[in-house]
Amino acid sequence: MKFNLFRIVMAGVFLSSTFSLAQTSVIEEIKKNPKTPFSYAELSVKEGGKWEDNQYVGGTFKNINQLVLPGGHTDHSYYIRYEGIGLENNQIGYRLYLDWRNATDIFGKKVNTLVLPEVGQDGFESYHHDAPWGQDILKSGRTIGIGSYGRYDEQNDFVETFKIVKNTAVKVVNEKDQSYAAIDYKGWKTWGNAIDLQSKLTIFNRDRFVKVDLNLSNTISGLCTGIVAFKNIPLKQGISKNKKWGYIATYGNQTETKKEDNLGMAIFYPLESFDKYVKIKSTHTVVFKKTKNVSYYFLGAWSLEPNGLITEEAFYQDLDKKLEILDKNNQL
Repeated sequence: MKFNLFRIVMAGVFLSSTFSLAQTSVIEEIKKNPKTPFSYAELSVKEGGKWEDNQYVGGTFKNINQLVLPGGHTDHSYYIRYEGIGLENNQIGYRLYLDWRNATDIFGKKVNTLVLPEVGQDGFESYHHDAPWGQDILKSGRTIGIGSYGRYDEQNDFVETFKIVKNTAVKVVNEKDQSYAAIDYKGWKTWGNAIDLQSKLTIFNRDRFVKVDLNLSNTISGLCTGIVAFKNIPLKQGISKNKKWGYIATYGNQTETKKEDNLGMAIFYPLESFDKYVKIKSTHTVVFKKTKNVSYYFLGAWSLEPNGLITEEAFYQDLDKKLEILDKNNQL
């Protein structure tokens, strides 16, 4: 895969003008009162190195607020720190890969302070191993991870990700009580005509959930989300009293920590937008009706987090409480 030189040059110019807008002040403000409830969104790329084919060699990471992805950027380009955008609060961290995989991963935390600014600074392997702050705990593999989005191909029984996109732009925003990443995919090609998709992933300064808002340029079928499916981990489903919201969820020893820990994962979806549930080879999948927009929530809960949900019973009690809130308020 070769880079479009013009796009690389333009991306470099764009980045140099935005480094001054890096999130240093946001990080410093959170660290002043480290255990105060916070939310944080992060995007960090390298500068000072050079592209060799589809890899960025050398350089150091700098936090920025927005980015247009270089045309040849792909997985393991070593350009974006931990390969995507990060979302974090006191209880949990997530990252979404900014490449064709478009999967959402979980960073399990053993502390309730800010950790993302230090994650991945020393390379792409360190966060896969146990550290005082925690680690990457979810093995996404060839799936969309937890709560990401794609398009379900019923004929071939798999979820199409973002292998063909004309252009991808992303920005991260930190506000008082919430933080979010907004991603604009231009020319997403699956089958039929290419479309544009805008996503917004918002984390709050409370709880573990992320709200996902998806808006498309045209109505399509097959838009979906889901959870990685692990062998011998059963799926459970719930529906709210007034049949406005539902969830799919799993709980058990489904991390890659090699410990006797447990992880709960869930998707909350509005029933008015729900088409069907399908289990493909490696993903529990929620498929939405033909639509131009939809909003839903996902969350992970790790048993080793401080004051976490350490039993399956506690996890599902928490989900049922959230389902009741959604039934009454249509939002968490």
